[in-house]
Amino acid sequence: MHRVTFPKPGPPRLATLATGTPVWIVTRHAEVRQVLMDPRFDRSSLHAPDAPPLLAVPNLLDDPDGLLNQDGPAHQRLRGTVQRAFTPRAVARWRPWVASVVEELLDAFAERSRPADIVDGFALALPVSVISRLMGLEHVERDRIRSWADHALSGGAHTVDQVIAAMGEFGAFAAELVAERRHKPGEDLVSALVAAGDGLGIDDRQLVSLVCGLVVAGHETTMTALGNILVYLLTDRRDAWPRLGQDQEAASTAVEQLLRAVPLSEGRLLPGLIRRAVEDAEIGGVKIPAGSVVAVQTNSASRDPEVFPPGRPDLFTPLTSPSVVFGAGPHHCLGAWLARLELGIALHRLAARFPGLRAEFGTDTIDWREGQITRSPRRLPVSW
Repeated sequence: MHRVTFPKPGPPRLATLATGTPVWIVTRHAEVRQVLMDPRFDRSSLHAPDAPPLLAVPNLLDDPDGLLNQDGPAHQRLRGTVQRAFTPRAVARWRPWVASVVEELLDAFAERSRPADIVDGFALALPVSVISRLMGLEHVERDRIRSWADHALSGGAHTVDQVIAAMGEFGAFAAELVAERRHKPGEDLVSALVAAGDGLGIDDRQLVSLVCGLVVAGHETTMTALGNILVYLLTDRRDAWPRLGQDQEAASTAVEQLLRAVPLSEGRLLPGLIRRAVEDAEIGGVKIPAGSVVAVQTNSASRDPEVFPPGRPDLFTPLTSPSVVFGAGPHHCLGAWLARLELGIALHRLAARFPGLRAEFGTDTIDWREGQITRSPRRLPVSW
């Protein structure tokens, strides 16, 4: 598998962002959770007039109107428009149709000539299909959604002008969608958001930002995780493949361990996991002055030997400590339960349907998607 190194968990240390801004890096599990849950570290102050520059190239997560960049009552009010749709109970009701999407994709994938690209045929197709059906976007071309997502979460693969142009097009699409669903609501999530937002007096700028965020976040993490997990399972952990196919519950347990063990990024700091201290605070025995920028490194925290056994994980043993893969605290990822559901069903059904699935790639021949905030393979040829 493509090896990625992360800082060993330790006390907070100073580093520098690409913009030259000093940043405190927090790597230990308990302290990562502390920062993410402590109101002394917030998001909105990252956009205050005196805030230092964070990004050399803009991205969707930097939108001041976005859900991620609100705190306190403003954040709770905006998050409340969508949170009920993503509770564990609500997501559990989607299991039958998520399973039907998985089966449809596997039927089509089985007809492909071999070797077949499992990224295009499954790892990308599944989360895009699910979020499109959930939000009523089946009429939008998959490549168009992917282009918006690539620009929205660009980490240098696109120029500033290209990102601005793509985000302008994406925003115009979302604004038109909001207006359309307000005029003619349906049974989709966008219609529900518009109705809830109108009832709470949330303005269209924030609704548009929320729609854009859900379209991107609703498939990007799952696509990245599934592609990276398949690399790991088809190379380092082929031993786990039979049990994944035999037992849905075991596959769901394995998802938690796989998300912890298989990184989403190349070790870069993820913009969504950056905070700013609004008052002096102590983290791990280190004083963080008010106004400081703080970034948590969840990949390192997920390997903290004080919390998780070092070395090769037992994929079918439940985690004994809370995962930080989806964050923690008020900004905990809204779509975490949907991602878990998709990944659990996808791995179980894929392994059951293709017990002899094998890699037609080597760890040194994978073409990795670079210049994005997350890291995943562009294509993975497989046979069966």
